[in-house]
Amino acid sequence: MITTPLPAGSLRATSLNSARLRTDLHAAAEQEVDLLVVGGGVTGTGVALDAAARGLSVALVEAEDLAWGTSRWSSKLVHGGLRHLAHGDIALARESAAERHVLMTRTAPHLVRPLPQLIPLHEGVSRRQEVVLHAGLRAGDALRRAARTPSDVLPSPKRIPSAEALALVPGLRPAGLRGGLLSFDGQLVDDARLVVALARTAAGFGARVLTRCAVTSLDGDGADLVDARSGESLRIRARSVVNAAGVWAGDLVPEVRLSPSRGSHLVVDADAAGVAGTAVVVPAPGEPGRFLLLIPLPDGRAILGLTDEPAPGPISTVPEVPESDVDFLLAGVRDVLGAPLTRDHVLGSFAGLQPLFQQDGKDSADLSRHHAVLTSEEGIITVIGGKLTTYRKMAADAVDAAVGSRGLSAGPSRTTEIALVGAAPRRHLTDIEAPATLVAKYGTEAARVAALTEFDQDLAEPVAEGLHLTAAEVLWAVRHEGALDADDVLDRRSRLGLDPTHRTAALPQVENLVTRALAGIEP
Repeated sequence: MITTPLPAGSLRATSLNSARLRTDLHAAAEQEVDLLVVGGGVTGTGVALDAAARGLSVALVEAEDLAWGTSRWSSKLVHGGLRHLAHGDIALARESAAERHVLMTRTAPHLVRPLPQLIPLHEGVSRRQEVVLHAGLRAGDALRRAARTPSDVLPSPKRIPSAEALALVPGLRPAGLRGGLLSFDGQLVDDARLVVALARTAAGFGARVLTRCAVTSLDGDGADLVDARSGESLRIRARSVVNAAGVWAGDLVPEVRLSPSRGSHLVVDADAAGVAGTAVVVPAPGEPGRFLLLIPLPDGRAILGLTDEPAPGPISTVPEVPESDVDFLLAGVRDVLGAPLTRDHVLGSFAGLQPLFQQDGKDSADLSRHHAVLTSEEGIITVIGGKLTTYRKMAADAVDAAVGSRGLSAGPSRTTEIALVGAAPRRHLTDIEAPATLVAKYGTEAARVAALTEFDQDLAEPVAEGLHLTAAEVLWAVRHEGALDADDVLDRRSRLGLDPTHRTAALPQVENLVTRALAGIEP
């Protein structure tokens, strides 16, 4: 049975909320910590968990909210390294498959589900391309077997006839369809939930998680901060410092030179696209090794995205999706769908930033796919690059570097075996006495969320008609997941904020619930 070790697995130890933030902020300012982590994304929270699980005292600081960048700017796929294999990077492909295995079978099986992926075989995919693509899928399956991921978690790929392809993806264009290539990969139900689970599990091991704390200066012995809630300035002293600020890492350590890579995504109506449970993969025209992805989400929406490309402009700004990318994405799937997607079906859009490390004034393609752990002259450890799938290995390498450079007393990483809060084997998740929609978000904690409604049936009601977010979930986000305002709930603890219409409908009730919960007033 997968369980999070106590006290890290207890609700009291892992709960993040406004009161704990105040307590931890004052404590962090009074005592020197072994490790200060800057950045509350998947890498930063992974670093905090890795270090805290080794017995180090840890403080994590984040200028905004947990997963502030991650939840808006990610396709949420847990890749097995197939794309890296296509580029000849066997080592990185193997690492990706191994880390996918850890996530899906040990640390977060409640948050990562198998995602069927179909490459439709229309006239746009030649017979020769079909052979090459099928061979690539079989090579990816060899990585799956090498990682020891069971076939009941990720089945082997296969070629399927057109009738089966249409049954899986009813929206496909039947004319000229000669079948499809079916494979499986991992998909996070919500990437923000992974970040929150990491932060809470780290807190269970004693890490202090400090959001709304902006770093004004960083050095090898700590950081000066401003608490956005109170306006107070403070200093956190640390024996070692890890900069895990992602695309903003260069703002904190100037010698780390970064340039952005952008991946554009559209949020579309899944019914209009005709996808429900199976992703559609389309080779990008004229661009070998790049693919368009139409990925269904559990809530009736789908993400239409493209793998990364270099993006002009400063890395510190949040990119908008260019109009040309909108047209390109819609046109890219037009020939494989029976009814074309139009701008009327687009519910929202977001662009992901991936930092490319620069060395000697040039972009390093290797370091953009691999992660890098760098040490500045002042002794600040910066971890950069990589992918969401390999966050755990990135974190372990960063902590190893911090421990080695400052002579900290700590053993090796333990995080391949530490289950995150809510984790349970997939076969046991169906036994949890709670609605399936809650189990998919909260795992074993779904029963606790559902229990809130036993005392007040109104908490079972959605925050607005037709939406998949209940009042009980809003309270849970504030009391246990560190949400401090309505934006935290709408944009990160849930995905409602991706759809402007849903956001507008939910905002009044969510604001009311958050305000009352922060004040300790029962709804």
